Amino acid sequence: MAAALALGERGVGRTGNNPSVGCIVINDGKVVGRGWTQPGGRPHAEAMALEQAGEAARGATVYVTLEPCAHLSERGSSCSDLLIAAKPKQIIVALEDPDPRTKGKGMAKLCAAGIVVTSDIMASEARTALEGFISRIECKRPFVTLKLATSLDGAIAMADGSSRWISGDAARAHAHVERARSDAILVGAGTVRADAPKLDVRLRGLTDRSPRRVMLGSGEAPDGWERIATPAEIGLLDCNYLLVEGGAITAASFLKANLVDRLMLYRAPILIGSGKPCIGDIGLACLNDAHGRLRLADTRKLGSDRLDVYEKSELE
Repeated sequence: MAAALALGERGVGRTGNNPSVGCIVINDGKVVGRGWTQPGGRPHAEAMALEQAGEAARGATVYVTLEPCAHLSERGSSCSDLLIAAKPKQIIVALEDPDPRTKGKGMAKLCAAGIVVTSDIMASEARTALEGFISRIECKRPFVTLKLATSLDGAIAMADGSSRWISGDAARAHAHVERARSDAILVGAGTVRADAPKLDVRLRGLTDRSPRRVMLGSGEAPDGWERIATPAEIGLLDCNYLLVEGGAITAASFLKANLVDRLMLYRAPILIGSGKPCIGDIGLACLNDAHGRLRLADTRKLGSDRLDVYEKSELE
C-alpha cells in the first residue's frame, strides 16, 4: 500500500477535481500492473494498472489508495466495473471514498461480485495523501497552503518593497515544486498590479505544470487569470489544492478567516530590520488566542535556509 500511495503522489496537482490515486496489481508475488490518476483525471489509477496487467489481473491482489468509484461517468466505465470484469481475487483499499456518489457503494459492489475486499489499510496515510480531494468534498473548498519566505526577523521585503532574493536557490526550487503540486496559486490584487508576477513553474521538466493563477481582491484580473473577491470564495475555484503566496495582507486575510490548512515558512539567515512584515493583522483579541492553532509537521534545511512546515492543529 505504501508503494501505491507513492504512485498516487505523481498526479498531485494534475488531476483537476479528481483524487490522485495509486494502484498496484500483484499476482504470484510479482507486480503485474501499476497506475496512478492521469492528468485531467482520466484514466483512473485502476484502469491504468489493469490495462498494464492484462490477463494477469485474474486471481490477483489489487492495492488501491481510495475506494474504486462506482458511479456512472460520461468519461468511461466505473473502476468497480472494470475490476469486476478483470476478476482479481481480492482488493485491498486504503480509504473509503468520501464522495457520496461512491461512498461505500464501490466496495459493496465488489463484494457482491465475489471479490474479497479489505479496507482501512494505511487509512491515515491515505487521508493525508488525498487531503486536497477530501477537503473539496467535505469542506467544499480546496486544501490551502500558505507559503511565506522571510528573514529571521519576519520581513518579506525591504522597507522600499525590494524582495529579490530573500531565500536562496534551494529554497526557491523547493517552492517551485510546491507550485507544480498545486492546482491554483493565489496572490493579492496589489501584488498583481505592482509586480505582474508570472507564478509559473521554472524547473526543468516541470514547466508544463504551472498552476492556474488567481487574483484576490477587486478590479479586473489580467488575461489568463481568475479573480475572487474574498478568501471565502475559494470554493468557486473547484479544485483540490490552492497555494497562497502573499503578500502580507493576503496572508492575513486567509489566517483571519481560518482557511490555512498548512503553513510553509521559508526563513533565510538574514536580518532586515525595518522591513515589510510577512503578515498583517489577523484579528487576535489577546496573545492567548495565538496558541494551539498550529503544530510543527516537518522541518528541514534547504541550502542556507530553513523550512518549517506547520499544519492546522486538530484542536481547531
